[in-house]
Amino acid sequence: MTSETIQTKHRQEIRGVVVSDKMNKTRVIETKRSTRHSLYQKNVSRSSKIFVHDEKNESRVGDVITAVATRPLSRHKQFTLLKVVEKRVEQ
Repeated sequence: MTSETIQTKHRQEIRGVVVSDKMNKTRVIETKRSTRHSLYQKNVSRSSKIFVHDEKNESRVGDVITAVATRPLSRHKQFTLLKVVEKRVEQ
């Protein structure tokens, strides 16, 4: 075979809202999910805060972003910014 196929890893992608941009090249995003309580069968909303590496400081508070898993960059950062899905609307 003369054509080469490049195998890429399927990496975990997460989507969330930026809640903090006070650190240089780091954003904190919040992801929300709803689960069903095991005993009472009621819908319960859960949230997680995740540190994301933003090399160009292009996202701001309120933006919806997509991040992809990468090697550990620091003690808390294991995700890097893939793209800004939706910018926050200025009022």
